[in-house]
Amino acid sequence: MRVMALDIGEVRVGVAVSDPGERVASPVCVLPAAEVAGGAKPFRRLLEDWEPELLLCGLPLTLAGEEGPQAQRVRKVAAQVSAATGLPCAFTDERLSSAAAKRSLREKGYDERAMRGKVDMIAASLFLQAWLDERAAQAR
Repeated sequence: MRVMALDIGEVRVGVAVSDPGERVASPVCVLPAAEVAGGAKPFRRLLEDWEPELLLCGLPLTLAGEEGPQAQRVRKVAAQVSAATGLPCAFTDERLSSAAAKRSLREKGYDERAMRGKVDMIAASLFLQAWLDERAAQAR
């Protein structure tokens, strides 16, 4: 099953996908949030190209592990996207994924400006990989 991860922000949505064997997560792109929520052509094209069977949305929990206003907003957008695409939606903890993505990009020599368009898709690939690894561990 191919899984598409969405790191839903207020301005941008980072997109990552898994391989069909659910082993490896790869960053794909960053789209404007309005295009994803509105089902615009670039997002529909991604769905056609990758043919995911599940949307995995990162849930920005508080450091205490609770859902705040941001998590509620993500749930609302995810429900819209799921309804519009007909794809089931699951959620996973995305705490600190953006910080880890920035750290990774900094280590590769990117400055703040250069990383702006990449952080969200890297973060999506990080929480997707963690989710895939957890599922594989449970299956053993």
